[in-house]
Amino acid sequence: MALKEKAEIVDADGLRRVITRIAHEIVERNKGVDDLVLIGIRRRGVPIAERIARKIQEFEGSAPVLGSLDITLYRDDLSTVAHQPVVGVTEIPVDINDKAVVLVDDVLYTGRTVRAAMDALIDFGRPRCIQLAVVIDRGHRELPIRADFVGKNVPTSRKEVIGVKLEEIDSVDSVVIKEMDD
Repeated sequence: MALKEKAEIVDADGLRRVITRIAHEIVERNKGVDDLVLIGIRRRGVPIAERIARKIQEFEGSAPVLGSLDITLYRDDLSTVAHQPVVGVTEIPVDINDKAVVLVDDVLYTGRTVRAAMDALIDFGRPRCIQLAVVIDRGHRELPIRADFVGKNVPTSRKEVIGVKLEEIDSVDSVVIKEMDD
């Protein structure tokens, strides 16, 4: 089954506004950037976390600590993903014990990626709290997980796929909805 692009639901300006709003909400909820760590979930969560950190730097004068997390070995569908999975780099440059950690990802769907990310994160320490920031929440949760910071809620059918395109990876900023051909 092929995917065909159905519509652009967020353009480059809209994505910039989403990042700005999420950055402000993170700072407000955490009362600044002290003891705040942003950790992007590989792959698209990393550049989104970097953008949020830059935006926070712009209006707070200091940026939160930034890290990245590869969840490959924590996935509950690892055996169906690849016979020999490619594990990416995890970089968490500070001790996360007693810190407020914000996991950052592009799309929240079933909740399984976030569950895997929390499992991976706990191997590095015991944060004071773990919050979740996503560009898109598309519903269809299979686990009791919700995002603390959401750019846009987009109700979807299971036949649809949300694609967050980022300049750093895709040479364009946008969010598109794709549909599976029958």
